This record gives sequence, C-alpha cells and structure tokens, in this order.
Amino acid sequence: MTLPCEHAFSQNNGQNTNTQAEPENDQREIVRKVRFTGNENVSDRALQTLVRTRTNREFLGIPRFTPWYYIHRVFGVGESPSYLDRELVSNDMDRIRIYYENLGYFSVRVDTTIIEYRPERVEVSFIIREGPASRIRSVGYTGLPEFDDPELSDEFYSESLFFGSLRNDSTFSVNRQYRAATLREEQTRIISFLRNHGFASVQRDSVSALIQRDTDNPQQLDVLYDITPGGFYTFGDVFINLSGPEGASGFNEESVLEGPPHALQGYRIDMQKQESAQTRFSLLSNQIQFMPGEPFDQSAYLKSVNSYQSLGMMLVNRFGLSEGGSLPDYSNSEIPVYFDLQTLPKHSIRAEFFGMRRTGFGTGAGINYTNNNSFGRAENLTLGVNGSIEFIPSNISQSDRATTYRNFETRAEYAIPRLNFPFAFLQNRNWVESSRTLYSLTYGQSSQEFFDVNSDIRLNLRYEVIHSERYRSFLDWIELDVIDIDISGGFRSALIEQFRDNENQTPEEIENKLEVQRILEDFRPQFSSIIRYTFRNQNTNLIKRDSGYFSEFSVALGGNIPYFIDRFLVSPGELQGTLTLPLGIFPSQLSYSRFVKLSADYRRYYPVTPTSVFAWRLFGGYATPIGQSESIPLNRRFFAGGSNDIRGYNPFLLGPGAIEDVSVPGGEIKLAAFTELRQVLFDNVLSAQWQLAWHTDAGNVWYGPGNRFLDEDDVDILEDGRFSFDTFYKQIPVSTGLGLRFDWEFLVARIDFTFRAKDLQKGWFKDRTPYFSFGIGHSF
Repeated sequence: MTLPCEHAFSQNNGQNTNTQAEPENDQREIVRKVRFTGNENVSDRALQTLVRTRTNREFLGIPRFTPWYYIHRVFGVGESPSYLDRELVSNDMDRIRIYYENLGYFSVRVDTTIIEYRPERVEVSFIIREGPASRIRSVGYTGLPEFDDPELSDEFYSESLFFGSLRNDSTFSVNRQYRAATLREEQTRIISFLRNHGFASVQRDSVSALIQRDTDNPQQLDVLYDITPGGFYTFGDVFINLSGPEGASGFNEESVLEGPPHALQGYRIDMQKQESAQTRFSLLSNQIQFMPGEPFDQSAYLKSVNSYQSLGMMLVNRFGLSEGGSLPDYSNSEIPVYFDLQTLPKHSIRAEFFGMRRTGFGTGAGINYTNNNSFGRAENLTLGVNGSIEFIPSNISQSDRATTYRNFETRAEYAIPRLNFPFAFLQNRNWVESSRTLYSLTYGQSSQEFFDVNSDIRLNLRYEVIHSERYRSFLDWIELDVIDIDISGGFRSALIEQFRDNENQTPEEIENKLEVQRILEDFRPQFSSIIRYTFRNQNTNLIKRDSGYFSEFSVALGGNIPYFIDRFLVSPGELQGTLTLPLGIFPSQLSYSRFVKLSADYRRYYPVTPTSVFAWRLFGGYATPIGQSESIPLNRRFFAGGSNDIRGYNPFLLGPGAIEDVSVPGGEIKLAAFTELRQVLFDNVLSAQWQLAWHTDAGNVWYGPGNRFLDEDDVDILEDGRFSFDTFYKQIPVSTGLGLRFDWEFLVARIDFTFRAKDLQKGWFKDRTPYFSFGIGHSF
C-alpha cells in the first residue's frame, strides 16, 4: 500500500459504538468520571490530553476534586458543569483509534460505555482493544538523484533516522516499532536535504512512503521512500529594498554588487534604500549567507532571513523567492531572492516604574535612551539610569530600628550584532547562527544589610553566540570591577558586640583585634577581574516555564588582570597584593584575589495535567582561591536567601552553614534544591491566568574547606559555617508555602507566603512566622 507521509499512516479497523441512547428529555448529564481500560501500552495521561470529553478541572489532579465546579453550584461563579456531549465522545473514539494506528496498532478497536451512576451524573469509559503492534523490518530509498559530489550520497544515508545495517546500497535493516511520527520526520529530513542541495521544487507529495506487509507475518512491514526530486536550481539575483522608519515611499539610493566576490559571474545583488534608513549598503549585503549563482540552499536562504532579524534594528516586512510573494517560478532554473526591510526609529526613550520586595518594601524608577543603528551598521547605544528606595521595618532590621536602603545605577551599553576582535574570524562558522558583542560600563551606589557600596565601577566585554534555538554561549572576555565598600552601622555594632570581651572595652580596641581586622578585610576597596564562559541549553518558554527544561553551566577564572598588573607593571618580580589606581580615582589601595568559580543550574518543568505543572531546580556552585590568595572577593561569593532563591529568608542573610550571627558573609560553596507545583485557578480574570503555587525550597552556602579563621585563642570561628560531608546535610534549612501567579501573555507576577519548615536554630516546624515575597517572573 502507498501511504503519503503527510497523512496519519492509519487504517480504519475499529468501530464506534455507544451503549447509551441519547436522552429524550431536557435533562443534561454531567461528566464526573472519565476512565480508560485496556490501554496497556499508552498511559492514561497521554489519552487524557488527547480526548475532549473531560470532567471539570481537578485540583492538582486529584480525581473528582473539582472545587471550581462546587463554587459554581453554590455561588453561581467559577466553572460551569462539564456536560456530556455524545457526538464529542464519538469523535474522541476516532482520536484514540487514529492515535493508536499512528503507533502501529492497526487492528485497534475502541468502544465506550456511558453509565449514569447517579441522577444526571455519568461515567464515560473508553474500552480499548489494542491488538498486536506492527514493526518496521526494513527502510529503503528509490529515486534519489545523482549528486555531482559523490560524498553527498553517503551524507544522505548517514543522516537517516534509520541508519544502521545495510541490506544493499539503499536499504537499511530495521527492527523497531512502527511510528508514523518517525516516518514523517524522515520525510521532512529528505525534503530538507534535497532543498539544501539544489532541488528547490521538492514538496511533501514528492516523497511518499510505500509500505508492504509480510504475507506470512502481517505485523512485519517494509518501508520504501519513493522520491521525486524535480529539477535542479540555482540562486538568481538578490533584490534588497530598505525603507526608513516611516515606510516605503520611493528609494533614492542604490548600489549594485556584480560578480565576485559577492556573486558568481553574471549575477548580482541589487540594493536600494531610503536616505532616512541611515544604513550602510555593506551591512545589507553582509547578511546574505549565499552567493547568487550558487546551487539553491534552503538553509542558507533561511539563515539570511534570520541574520536580518537578528540585527535588532530593522523589521523584515517580506521575504520570498518571487517578486510578488507567490510561489517561485520553477520553470526557470534560476530562483531570485527578494527582501523588503524597514528600519526602526533611531531614537527612543523608555521610562519605567516598579515596586520591589527584597528585605523590606520599596519602589523605584528608571529611564533609558536608545540610539538605534548608531553608525549605520546595526550598532545599538543605550544610556540608562535607575534608582530605588527600600523601607526596612524595625522588626526585621539588623539594627532593630527602621531604616531606608537606597540604590542608584547609571550605565552605558554598546552592542554590535557580530563578533568583534579577537573572535571575528568565527562569525561565519556553521555553529554560529547569530552573535553579538556587548561593551558596557556601569557606575552604581547602594546600601544593603551588611555593607554600603560607596562606588562600584564595572567594565565588561561580552561575546554572545546563538548556536541554535536551544543552545547559546556567553563569554565574558573582560569583566573588571572596582568597588569601594563600607560596612553598615548595624553590622559594625553587631560585630563589636560579638567580639567584646568585657564591658570596659572601647569600640576602637575591639576593631583592632586580629579576628575583627580579618573580617573588615572583606570590606576594603577591591579590584576584581574575571573571565567566564557560560553555556546555556533550553527548550522552555522563559516566561511561561510550563514544559521542557533549562540548564546553565559556567566556569570562571578571576583576579588575573590585577595579578599581572601587580607582578609585571607595578613591582616587577614582586607581589604587593594591592594596587593603586592612577589619577586618584580611589584614594586608597585596592586589594584583589585570584580564584576559580564553577556553577551548574538545571531546571525541569513537567505538565502533570492540562492545567498543572510540576517544576524543580537544582543548583550547585563551588569557588576556591588560587595562588597566594586566601579568600574570594565579597562580590564574587555565593549568597542564599531572597524571593528568587531560598524563600523565607531575606537576601544575603542565610548561612553560611549553621552560623547565626554572620561574621564573614557569603560562601564558596552553594547547594540548593527547589520544587514548585502550579495549578490553574481561573482563566482570563483581569486578562490574566491565575495560578496557585505550592513551593518548597532547601539549600545553603558554606565556607570552603581551606577558608580558616583563627582567633587569638587559635579557635576557628568559621567552623560552624564550613562545608563538611559529615554535617552539611544537617545545615540545610527548608522553607515551604503557597503563593499566587498572575500570568499575562508576556508577564508573570507572583506573590508568595512562606514558612520555615526547618529553621537551623529552632528546628522543624517551630517557626510559624509567615514571610511574604513579591517578584516578577517565575522564581525559577
């Protein structure tokens, strides 16, 4: 038999039967149970997502627990009853049958029973007789064209989804269960391969799967792909029109690139644009990933479209293989390419106002100016300034009095949509789909729980590469940070009281003690540098986060730039351990540290039911000083706590280890685990989907094994905060609670109420204080 791959590869072997007749009165029956029997090889969950006959929404998947339905019965609001629709049941039987046939169960039969177990309450049962599964014995190919390059034939077969033992030059021996989806996927691969090597006219009906049953064993199938590739085509001339922000109304600038190196002899790239577009012609021609006159390559054509879209300074209004946007003229062996583009406005200003919940409650505002396409090659310059204030009530303040935190930041960013020196030579590699070079300079000031940042100057050079839809790389090639920190008054007072030996000691005497000086060393002005590589792999929607996964791994090496300045420029052959910046930028010397830092972050999202999602996250991080350095810079350590971390604890206030009064904040090791179960409550209330979320967080930070701090009596005051395999699991607090998610199309807002299920000082379930947090976006 011949089965075109775009259809369902199925046979109609089952019969639809209904054991109940339609009701003759006006009473409507409510579906309270939906069951499946006989489905040994397909899960109930898969079938539940397939059928349209359903009960009312069940809370957290608990059978027949439908609170929104009961709310509707009592108050008239909520979710109306899910009434029985017998025609829909019949259609569901067809869906199940076709689904099974696509899995190779061609003799499947699907029946149903509808039982009224209470007045106007029914149970719908789908009874499935699966039958035997068919298996594919061999897969062959016929009609494949002869390529000019003989290696292309080997490449075609090696990329086959059925690649394995060869029966002959074009047939593989296969022993796997029949899957229509796999056959369609192989059909798509064949079409893509041919289109990428000159056969532009090949369509889905050009590739059919001929399936033959074994006469002795009908469950054994032989598949033969019959390929009709059509003619061979080359790229014709390329035509590019670029209008300004106001749209097309005539073009007054034109450029034509004929012959090598832009096109083969006799072909050209024809470009015209408006003066208001303020874009160089070279930017337009450089995005073309093929040469006119070359064999047609669908992947190169689509990559060119993506290159224009990735510039970020223009819209791709139309692209196509014919001037009018219709199907290409396959009667001509040359296929022209057309692009209609439009630049975005050059200048824009955006203001934003926001609320925040970190340690206390706060608000802030910011303004950003963007200069789009600054110099005509898609450069983007952004200048921004923002600030915030946060009120800290006396009951959660370290100083036991109300206070206000202030934050201020100004920044300049310059982005180029390509790789610059020294990685420009990688720009056109196959594994680079799009790229960006980002230069940024930031100046900030802030006050926090433990310390105040008088000034923080950061300079960063970053390279970003998109390899594919899932894979991305980030290289922070140069990241410099000069920071001037003072400890807060509350932290200084707490530190003095912690190390006071008697009531007669003055604050100055206490601050001169060895252990206090060691702690204050963390708050000296610092000069840090880092080179960091980050690899990201994701297949989830970063706003919805309702399926798929997200993973990110990074490795960083820090402190090398100030180290080389110290060793080879300031005092050749001698290490001072500190630096002084020229021009009096900082009046005091800057300390630095060399270190290695690793981190791994993995998140997974499982749809439990059509209206609920179970999400979990694991995080691990490790940092250690190297060379003669003894500690990690304060701003490079791991911290725990906050609305995006271990909820129920304020930012920076959890850990290290079991230490209650933090002397040296932050840690070199971090372990954390998070779970969250989200259930849809209401749809389209205030234009948002409301979700109830139950979350549980656990984790902490610790000092590294080499971070020892002895007091005057040779007692290690960091012992309770140091990581040890014998004790670390006892030092992991656990928090849990409920919250709400408000899911708009492009924004998720959340509020959480969290309780400390395990407090390190009070124990399990001894702290009944609710901790409130607010955030934008899912916490993970």
